[in-house]
Amino acid sequence: MTGNTPPHAGTRLLTTFEVATILRISKQTVYRLVHDGDLQAIRIGRSFRIPEHAVRTLALPPLRS
Repeated sequence: MTGNTPPHAGTRLLTTFEVATILRISKQTVYRLVHDGDLQAIRIGRSFRIPEHAVRTLALPPLRS
């Protein structure tokens, strides 16, 4: 990546509605996860976009050894 490329360039960004549908939770819960710092999000204007990898990370917790 170059110095001018945003860190999420090439990453699919999902809306809060899409995340809520994927995780089968309410949109309010998605907003709560974002505000609590449990779900990575990017603010675009007045709305949030969530990187697809952040949803996968939240949905699939790390395995314990």
